Amino acid sequence: MEEAQKRGRDWLIAGNVRPTRQRLALAQLLVGDGKNRHVCAESLHAAAASGPEAVSLATVYNTLRTFCEAGLLSEITVDGNKSYFDTRIDEHPHYYWEDNSELTDAPKSAVKFDTVADAPEGMEISRVDVVIRLRVKS
Repeated sequence: MEEAQKRGRDWLIAGNVRPTRQRLALAQLLVGDGKNRHVCAESLHAAAASGPEAVSLATVYNTLRTFCEAGLLSEITVDGNKSYFDTRIDEHPHYYWEDNSELTDAPKSAVKFDTVADAPEGMEISRVDVVIRLRVKS
């Protein structure tokens, strides 16, 4: 088994996700090279279309949800209808580059919180996402 396939399979197993052919193909695209990445469903679908395993866009969306539920990915919403999926799952801020619709990691030093508001009665804070939107100065 090649290294990228092994890395994808190990990633799925670590999340207790059953490694189907399609999940393995997407996992290999996401983590096969060992680098962290931010993808949207459409870009992952396009990358999968050039590979040996055909995967529908609906399957990509469903698989990304499965990976998030397993704790393998974080979903970062930048607009009400645009989400990116991050293979780096620790809490960290992001830059959203408005001019090219790209999401990248920002240094943790970019944001400092002294406190976070208390959660409403009966709720708990599950995560704090920070997206710093950038655009070219006019």
